[in-house]
Amino acid sequence: MSGSGPIQPATRAGGLSPLDAIAAVSRNHPQRRLIDRALVSLLDICRQEQEPEAWRIVEGTLADISEALAVFRPRRDVRKVSVFGSARTELDDPSYQLAEQLAEAAVAAGFEVITGAGSGIMEAANRGAGCERSIGLNVDLPFEQHPNPIVSSCDGRLLHFRYFFTRKLFFLRESDALVVLPGGFGTLDELFESLTLIQTGRTPPIPLVLLAAPDDPFWLSWQEHSLNAMQERGLISPEDTSLLFLTDSAEAAMAQIERFYRRFHAATLERDRVELLLNASLTEEQLRQLNLSYDDLVDQGSIQAAESIDQRGFLRPCLRFHFDRRRMGRLYQLIDSLNAMDVPSDLPVELPSQEPA
Repeated sequence: MSGSGPIQPATRAGGLSPLDAIAAVSRNHPQRRLIDRALVSLLDICRQEQEPEAWRIVEGTLADISEALAVFRPRRDVRKVSVFGSARTELDDPSYQLAEQLAEAAVAAGFEVITGAGSGIMEAANRGAGCERSIGLNVDLPFEQHPNPIVSSCDGRLLHFRYFFTRKLFFLRESDALVVLPGGFGTLDELFESLTLIQTGRTPPIPLVLLAAPDDPFWLSWQEHSLNAMQERGLISPEDTSLLFLTDSAEAAMAQIERFYRRFHAATLERDRVELLLNASLTEEQLRQLNLSYDDLVDQGSIQAAESIDQRGFLRPCLRFHFDRRRMGRLYQLIDSLNAMDVPSDLPVELPSQEPA
């Protein structure tokens, strides 16, 4: 209509525009400051980028994150183990059977199972868990990566990621444990990414298990020719080998995962400090022994016993100390010592819930 001027967003047939909707929703949002910071970054891109490819990256990344948060939000308090392995593993391969056994054991222990949603090891793990206890993180590929029928058969448990980096973000963000079976470039990429984020303290400590069948030398060979070679050349610290655990049975893998959380509950890593939430407090003698054994890990002062609040708002015993975040392998050794200490006989194994969205 001539002379009528632009239609105001609130009166458009479709309702509010996205920008007006963001303004309305964020007005009293508890994370308003972080929303504003995100919008400032988006504003900066708006001012500088005209190319469609740049905006496809921005839109695709935000869509990946939004869809993944929606799937995981109602399951944030459920324990989860991520299983990595080759999409090319055949049904009669011992690794396939081992992955299926692992997932069965994980479900029996109260876990849900996250996979890459493909065939091979991923299908085996989803088969062992069943669709109601599986979550699939598929990624768009021109070949090979089609969702397996198990994880495809349940509504709300299959995600289609546009990018590998957003997919790997949610593997690490949502997992209480990682289990890696033999695989190719993709599997090793997932393993090294996980090790890097754990080693650098970008991901809080979680158990990482390398699993292969009893007669399969895959991980022993990898350890000898890669891990040990890096250590011998000084490219990693000797203590970095404590970041992972090798085994050849599903039962041993799950036992290691459950042991990791026997006394240790969760960790909060700050720039030069760490807070370890515990399932049971230490005696004075246990704390003294810990300080004697791990004096080299503490940058200043000593390991102090205190209390803190966990993710659900409950009071828990904790340990606090200053430490060098380049010593994550040594921190894993401390966690192992904590879990080896005597605990009350009736103390249940309790894994941490995930951070609320």
